[in-house]
Amino acid sequence: IYQPTDFLLSIFNAYEKKRLEVEKRRSSLKLSQSVNDILEKKMIVGESDVVNKLRERIQKAAKHDTTILVSGASGTGKELVATHIHYLSKRKFEKFITINSGSLPNELIESELFGYEKGSFTGAGNTKPGLFELAHKGTVFLDEIGDLPKNAQVKLLRVLQEGEIDKIGRTDKIKVNTRVIAATNKNLLTEIEKKNFREDLYYRLNVLTLKVPTLAERRDDI
Repeated sequence: IYQPTDFLLSIFNAYEKKRLEVEKRRSSLKLSQSVNDILEKKMIVGESDVVNKLRERIQKAAKHDTTILVSGASGTGKELVATHIHYLSKRKFEKFITINSGSLPNELIESELFGYEKGSFTGAGNTKPGLFELAHKGTVFLDEIGDLPKNAQVKLLRVLQEGEIDKIGRTDKIKVNTRVIAATNKNLLTEIEKKNFREDLYYRLNVLTLKVPTLAERRDDI
């Protein structure tokens, strides 16, 4: 049935397919090893009951591809928890980008998160992708979410609701598939009462909640 050239081509295609499968498997093993190395370097230290329960909750949270709010006092390791959630999730081979919401001036945080188009304002010499674009298919960790300015809160709400961002200087929306993990050392319900934080954004963030204990709550680990 086959022409000799078709027969040879079939053998060649089969060989190429096998070679690509082997390369893909080898790459996956390398990536898995890299993830394991990251988790080992960023180990959550402690063997108290409260820390073991936190580890269990991290494992469960990593399986659900949803928004997570991590609360706890400063220095308790909220970013560490977010890192473990990302690298234990199905997004582990994608980017994990962190930003401290209180570390940037109000006028810069929107452009950092959502980016801008060339010429959209004075000094915008080039198009800049925002962190949500850069983390497409991955995870964005928003530390100290309680310090996020009101105008940025509105745009973040759109990302969570619609999966799209408003880029400065662009009329149409940009679709993104980015998981959000937010952290706070503030009581956001109190911030809502003070009109500093949007209530609708709070409920969008508060899908799953993890509280990181202080050292005083796990004295066995000292």
